[in-house]
Amino acid sequence: MGAAVAFEGVVALLDRFPALAGVDLSVESGEMVCLRGPNGAGKTTLLRACAGLVPLRAARAEVLGFDLIADRRSVRRHVGLLGHRTPLYGDLRVGDQLRHCAALHDASGVETSAAADRFSLEGRLLEVPIRRLSEGQRRRVALACLTVARPRVWLLDEPHAGLDHASRDALDMLLGDAVEAGATVMFATHETGRARVAAARQVTLVGGRVSLSASAPETGSSADVA
Repeated sequence: MGAAVAFEGVVALLDRFPALAGVDLSVESGEMVCLRGPNGAGKTTLLRACAGLVPLRAARAEVLGFDLIADRRSVRRHVGLLGHRTPLYGDLRVGDQLRHCAALHDASGVETSAAADRFSLEGRLLEVPIRRLSEGQRRRVALACLTVARPRVWLLDEPHAGLDHASRDALDMLLGDAVEAGATVMFATHETGRARVAAARQVTLVGGRVSLSASAPETGSSADVA
């Protein structure tokens, strides 16, 4: 199907610090990749770079065929990024937030309801303002909004953080469904078990560079790449 992400020699400077120091990475369309590595390795910056949010220097930096050097804005409507902070409006009620996302992405009421149901956003919870939610509840709303957006590339930073067991299972199923539908998924995590279950490939970053790219270990294996 071709590469959804094609990076060659990608450099990203944050306050003159090379957060990415020559990344070479190719991710195929329909592939799920887990990003691993210690804090400060460049995982978050790589996800933001793929979302067109970080200025880059590179021999080649393309996502979905968009040249991120020449124009990093155009790709943004085709990707969905979930970072550490949930991009929600604190004054909106949960139901209003979902409907707002649906209107932005031309999603039907059926699609919106299905996304809400997947993450148990129902009943009185739909009437609660976002600012009154727990961090885990906000995470569930953000994931439902991402589902409604139907991005071609999913970019998630520690996506299981703050979620209960049922919501983690729902997220794993969601990402599997997205890949089956042809989307590309990249997520960064420090967890091991779920990463092995979900991702077909594990990419390890160290010092802003890709140090290892290999098939993810089998579930239950003692092997681990930190």
